[in-house]
Formats: sequence, C-alpha cells, structure tokens
Amino acid sequence: MKNVKTRFSHSKELLLSTDVDGFDSLAELALDMRSSWDHATDQVWRQLDSVLWELTHNPWVIIQTASREKLQRVLTDATFRKKIDNLVQARRDAVEAPAWFQQTYPQSPLSCVAYFSMEFMLSEALPIYSGGLGNVAGDQLKAASDLGVPVIGIGLLYQQGYFRQMIDKDGAQQAMFPYNDPGQLPITPLRKPDGEWLRLEVVLPGYSVWLRTWQVQVGRVKLYLLDSNDAANYPAHRGITSELYGGGPELRLKQEMILGIGGYRLLTALGIQPEVCHLNEGHAAFVVLERARSFMQETAQTFESALAVTRAGNIFTTHTAVAAGFDRFSPALIEQYLSNYVRTQLGITCDDLLALGRQNPNDSSEPFNMAYLAIRGSKTVNGVSRLHGKVSRHLFEPLFPRWPIGEIPVGYVTNGVHIPTWDSAAADELWTRACNKERWLGSTNTLERDIRCISDADLWQLRSTARKLLVEFARKRLRQQLAVSGASPEAVEGAQHLFDPNTLTLGFARRFATYKRPNLLLHDPERLLRLLSNSQRPVQLIMAGKAHPADLAGQALIQEWIHFIRQSDARPHVVFLSDYDMHLTEQLVQGVDVWLNTPRRPWEACGTSGMKVLVNGGINLSELDGWWAEAYTPEVGWALGDGLEHDGDPAWDAIEAEALYDLLEHKVVPEFYTRDEQGVPTAWVARMRESMARLTPQFSTNRTVREYTEQHYLPTASAYRMRAADKGKIGADILNWQQALDQKWTALRFGEMKVEKKGDQHVFEVQVYLDDLDPDAVQVELYASGINGAEPERLEMVRLRELTGSLGGYVYSASVPAIRAEKDYTARIIPQHEGAAIPLEAPWILWQR
Repeated sequence: MKNVKTRFSHSKELLLSTDVDGFDSLAELALDMRSSWDHATDQVWRQLDSVLWELTHNPWVIIQTASREKLQRVLTDATFRKKIDNLVQARRDAVEAPAWFQQTYPQSPLSCVAYFSMEFMLSEALPIYSGGLGNVAGDQLKAASDLGVPVIGIGLLYQQGYFRQMIDKDGAQQAMFPYNDPGQLPITPLRKPDGEWLRLEVVLPGYSVWLRTWQVQVGRVKLYLLDSNDAANYPAHRGITSELYGGGPELRLKQEMILGIGGYRLLTALGIQPEVCHLNEGHAAFVVLERARSFMQETAQTFESALAVTRAGNIFTTHTAVAAGFDRFSPALIEQYLSNYVRTQLGITCDDLLALGRQNPNDSSEPFNMAYLAIRGSKTVNGVSRLHGKVSRHLFEPLFPRWPIGEIPVGYVTNGVHIPTWDSAAADELWTRACNKERWLGSTNTLERDIRCISDADLWQLRSTARKLLVEFARKRLRQQLAVSGASPEAVEGAQHLFDPNTLTLGFARRFATYKRPNLLLHDPERLLRLLSNSQRPVQLIMAGKAHPADLAGQALIQEWIHFIRQSDARPHVVFLSDYDMHLTEQLVQGVDVWLNTPRRPWEACGTSGMKVLVNGGINLSELDGWWAEAYTPEVGWALGDGLEHDGDPAWDAIEAEALYDLLEHKVVPEFYTRDEQGVPTAWVARMRESMARLTPQFSTNRTVREYTEQHYLPTASAYRMRAADKGKIGADILNWQQALDQKWTALRFGEMKVEKKGDQHVFEVQVYLDDLDPDAVQVELYASGINGAEPERLEMVRLRELTGSLGGYVYSASVPAIRAEKDYTARIIPQHEGAAIPLEAPWILWQR
C-alpha cells in the first residue's frame, strides 16, 4: 500500500480522547469484523455493557460509550487484561498464519482480487446492506478471510443505509432512515502518512464531488468504503451516498459512478494493482472504463487496446433473473454525466460508450444497460445457481445472435453462505464435536461422513433447544414492536405468552415482492387457520420481511398478513416481526424447524436464506427454483412445483397453494409429530441428518469461494498477466483480430457441401470463402445438435486445400461415425484466437444452413 496508512489508534484519537493503557488492544478487537462470526470476544463486550451489547452487537459503540473510569478499571484488572492480550495475540496469529490458499497455491500469480459491490452485509453493527446481494458479498469476504484468498472489497458507506421498518396500527409499513454516525461504526478513515484524510475527486458535470475513504477490517481481508458526505461538497452532493437503493435513476447513476470510477481510483491511490476485478452485479460496471483508463495512462494505448487487455482480468457475476431487473439509464443521462469523462479521459465518443451498453449499437433510442457494459468489459460471466445460469443465457442471448443457447457465454457458481456467521452456539458445539473446530478453513471432504455420526437424541436436542430460544426471542421482540407501535398494554403483555416451544415452527422471511409470492399461504385463509390451530398437531408461523418503499404492491402483501394475524383466531399462531435485519435473520434461521420459500420460478436467481438453516438442523420446503432446484432430493426436504415455468399464471398459483397446504398437512406435520418411545421423531431427524450432511458443506461460501478461486480467479489472473505483458502487445493483437473480423465478416460465405460415406464414416467436405480474411482467424466446425438433452457434437474441420482461382476459397473436411443421418450435420464458421473467449470477445458466427 503506497502513501497511505491506517492505524487503530488513529480512530481513538478522533473519536475517543483517552490515554487509557490497553485501549488500543480493545480497539483492535472492536474494529475487526471477525467478531461477527468468531464469538471469542463476546464476553468482553458483555462485561463492559451487557445491555448495550444485546441492543447493538457493536463492540465499537460499547467502547465509545464506556466512561474513562470504567475502561481504566477493567483494563487494570489483571485477569481482564490478560484475556484481552490473549485475544489480540490470537487474532494476530490467525491473520498471519498460512491459510488454505497459501498452503494450496504457494506460487500463485494471484496477489489481489478487487470485489466491487453496492452493498455488503457483515454485521448489524454496519448497516450498509439491504438483503441478498449484500449477504452474498459479505459472506464471500468472510470466507476469503477464512481461506486466505487475497480479496479486498470496495463499496459505499451510506449515511442512512437501507430503510428501517415499523408496522403501524393499521398494519401498514412505515419506512424510517436513521443516520449512520461514522463515529459509531466499526470503520476507520484512510489517511496519508502526514495524517491527511485520503479524499478522492470525481468530476461530474459542472462540479467535483469529493469522496471520503474508509477501511473495514474483516479478519484477513479489508473492505474499503467511499462516501460523498464531505464538507467540501454542496449539500445536494453530500447526499449522493445517503441511501441504498433510494432516489431515482440520476442518483443511482451517480452512485454507480462513485462505486466503479471512484472505487478503482481508490485502489490506484492505495498503490493496489489487482489482477482480477470481480463485479458483483452490473452496478459496478463502470470499473470496466476506469480500469481501461488506468492502463491507457500506464502504456499510452488507445481505449480499445486497453480494454482488450483489462477485460481479461474482469469477472461479472449477475444476480438478476428478469431483464427488467438490470439497471438501465437513458442516453441523455449517460451523455450528461459521462460524455466529458469518455471524451477527455478515454478518447472515445459518447456514442462509442453507449454502444457498449446496447444490444443494438445503432439504435439511438435504446437505453444504456449496465449488464451489457459489464459483459462487454469482462472475460468471464456467471450466474449464481445452475438454473440461473440457464436463465441468464436466455437473457443475454440477444447479444450473441445465432449462437446456440448452450454456447451463450454465461456459466454459474452457485452461491453459498458463511456457515460460522449463521450457526447457533449449540450447532457450532455439535459440529465441532463431530468435525473439529477448523472445519470451514479448508477442504470439507470429510464433513458429510462425520456429521452422520451424531445420534438421533443429540440432533433432536439441538432442534428442541433452538426452537425454545427462538420462541423466547420472538416473544421479547414482539413485545417491543407492539409497544413502539402504540398497541394496548393488554396486547403487549399478551405477546409474552404467545407460542409454544414444543410446537412445529415454520419461518418465512425475505423481501416482500409479488414474484416471491409471500401470500401463497393466504390463498385459503380458513384452511391455513385449520392447519395452524389443530389442537393435536399445532403449527406456528413466524413471518418477517420488508417491501421497498416504492413497492406499493409489496407493502400491500405485508398489510394483508398483518390483517390476517390480527384476527382473534390467528393471533396465537402467527407473528410478523418487523424490521427484518441481520440479527433477526440469525435468530430465525437458527430456530425454525422448516424454512418456507415460495418464489415464482425462475425469478429467484439463487436465494440464500434457506441455506442458513442447514447447519442448524432446519429443513427446507421450497419452490424448485434457485439453489433448491439443484439441492433438492426427497431425503433432504420438500419441494413445491413441477420444475417448470408458468409465466405468472394465477391459476397455477392456486394449484401450488393447494399443493403447499397438502404438503404441510400430509407430509410435514405428521412427520414432525410421529415420535418413538423416547419422544424423538425418527423420520424427521433422519431428514435433518441428510440435509445437514449433504447440503451444509455444498452450499457454504467455503465451497463457493474455493470454486471462484480455482475456476475463475486463478485462470483470470494468469490471462490478465499474459495480456498486460509487454505493455499490452497481446491485447493489441486481439484488437486487430477483432477489427478484422468486424470489417470482413459479412463477406464470408459457404460454397458447396459434399458428403460421402466411406465404410462406417460420413466424410464431409465444404467450400468456404473467406475473402482476404486470414484463415487462422477463424475455425470451421462440423456441428450437430445434441439428442435427448446430450451435448451437441462439435468437430473442427481440417483445411485441405485452397480453391484454384478464388480469393480466400478453401476446402475443409471432417469425418464422423455414420450413426446419425448426414442431414443432422451442418458446417459453421466461428472466430478463433489463442487466449480469446469465444463468443464473449467475438460474437460473430456463420452457418452453412
């Protein structure tokens, strides 16, 4: 890191003026987000202020709030001080010890992956997240720390973050935006050696925006944050980073410029040169431009040549399952905010930029699509589940016309969750006994076998204890919620007696949006009520979730549930816990018996909430969508739907609602209440064991981050280093090749195709006319579609001879076994260049027929 330093004591100087001996050690522990999953320091914070700890789970707030006298008293206690010193040493040892990555790839060319995301969910102490996208980003940073993968995060610090939710007397959602005081967040300013705060300038039309820079320590990993709340900015510009997913398109565009352009400039200011830039959604696509600009500055290349080099080091992960979910901006807005930047910094026109974000570069009315920019600026594109990879290939098919859908260049890496963040203390103890404490720090090959050794009695005790704790939490949380909303004293007191710790407990918690169908259970309210209130086999349901403040339909779904719950017959069996956040999520996923998920397939790109219950012995009942479409087998949970798409058909929603009731009434509830002589539901516990053993390791970020590292980060780093060598000579060669293809492709054509049977072989010969295009720039293939879901047949044809008297005419040949009819085969021409990603970097294709 060049010309910049951070130190824990610096925040002390700014935010807590004290010379208490030992404070620096306390601050070092408090400012490391590792405490959000490694709970070794929890007792320290409870000892300092147990009430504030339970309310905030923010160690930095606790030591900021504690009096000087209290800090002096505890830090002069020899036992307490020794504990602090031991914890600090353990932290430093953990950071410095070689981890999985260093042990497995000691000579790796990968030194840095820069991971850009609009949100990161690390802890409720740092509320700069909304939901799924931030969950994925935060959990992957934590796993990178565990595994020693050299990742740094880049995001935004929001003054208000995502909104906080309250349910009013009428059952309506009210949105609140409390201020995130940086002085009470576990972050430190980035400063130059002379103490000056590192600030960055991003020029917008007519003015500059100054960005403050911050650091978050996440174990081994650092997360850098930018915010516009700088005193040098106009008041309106200070609010650019005020809210996550707030405001209109103009504010969103400015935020994404700060993330992509400002974020990459921060890396440059820190002296960090990542081999890999990982764009977590299209929000971060402007990284493509700024990274190319930086390479232009280093090598005096043109933008096009620089992009040919730098895209080799970019990875784009899409989380969007419908085309409407991509960020799009009007051409006028792009021109207003970026025309000067691209003209003066990139040396291209605004039309050139707009072409990178359009399906049809010549359509002046087409909006600018951030996902398209990310695709055209990356060498690898992936979805976040197997099904989502398939969905994404259809979404991006228009960018690769005439290519078979299976060859649209979008793969997948299924998301996972950071298990140590989401397991309960009891689950951690159980897994530790069976599998050892370091089970998530490297390979997980033996975990499935080891966890199967746990007895039925121990598994059922885990579940029973977790359910009891959840019921106690729900009662307490609901009491507070009712009191704040102005409910009667009787209602507040009644919450203390809701629910039974021995009753089957279902959980449903996520963003309330119509495609997630949170009200599928309300299709037949009377049947639901009968299910819940069965005196012999009762069921209780905990609901939670927010609807975006602009999503009136989603808010109406919340209100519908609140009205149902407030019926006297339903009140004892269902609660809606407001202000769904990370802390509430932890309690739910640790305590529920069954996690419900009812999205409309295929709109759930992955979904990670159900993964969090796995380690805690919870079981999933979910639509066959996202991750569950690849995880489900009858032994590990229950599936809803037929595995097909039904395009939002209301009649199908009704069919699935009835199927959901049937599953609960005839499968789930009876299995839970069918007990042996010891009171253990043996079939239920067997399902628990299978779910825990098979799915927990597979859907952990341990697996996800190792997969990204081995399949994407390492090869991407090598590809980037190769292209960047010798001032980007290979990149310039690739650009020349692309330009030749673009100029000459329309002149390519096929001539006569001949087929002759020789023994058991079909021998194909085809005439190909390449005009004056270098024949080494293309590959001619024999192609046949796959049969019954099999992969298509692709066979490179050999150039036999040049056609006499022709310009660029050649004869190509290939032989295949005469098993299939000759009419099944056709020839095609596709681009070819060593090291290039086809068709991502060269989307042309020509078919013989």
